[in-house]
Amino acid sequence: MFTGIIQGRGRVDRAQASGGGMVFLLKADFDLSDPEEGESIAVNGVCLTARDIRGNSFLVDVSPETLSRTGLSGLKTGSMVNLERALRLSDRLGGHMVSGHVDAQGRVEDRRSKGDFTLFTFSLSRSLTKYVIEKGSVAINGVSLTVNSCEGDRFTVSIIPHTLAVTTLGELHPGDRVNIEVDIIGKYVEKLLTDKSVHAGTGSKINSAFLAEHGFLKG
Repeated sequence: MFTGIIQGRGRVDRAQASGGGMVFLLKADFDLSDPEEGESIAVNGVCLTARDIRGNSFLVDVSPETLSRTGLSGLKTGSMVNLERALRLSDRLGGHMVSGHVDAQGRVEDRRSKGDFTLFTFSLSRSLTKYVIEKGSVAINGVSLTVNSCEGDRFTVSIIPHTLAVTTLGELHPGDRVNIEVDIIGKYVEKLLTDKSVHAGTGSKINSAFLAEHGFLKG
């Protein structure tokens, strides 16, 4: 589990095809203190297993399934990525709960400056935009961000200068593809409300109609 608060960036020092997938040698721009062989590290928001950790360099294996659902297939030697080590129970939860299981790729539709801030508009499949709500959370290339507004298949976020400086988001331009993970809480709530097997035999009267009646859902 992660928080979407990026610890630093990494450089791809080697990209190699392997067994239908890929193996990447990554070098972090920060020290990996107390490294644990086999620990989880989010690479552009994708939870991967680090192995052969040496100093601030490590290897990750990426399966064909992960390559097909994320933008990791486009990485090459010299590419920069966002890195975050897995959350410890004693850590501060500065962003939101991020699983590292990317839902899909989205597209940068617009980028513009507004004072010291940068506004990005992203498009995403309508099957997923239902989980994106105004002032809710979303992870873009592993970065926890707050949704400013959303309409149809598009949503907008405002990024502060610090985030642009310490992550790869500053390198994004219209047309670029990004890894997107929607807020996992929304998916759990949907399943609880729609899966009849969950309610079977419980006698529960809490459903979507009940929540709408009491102001928890918009009609």
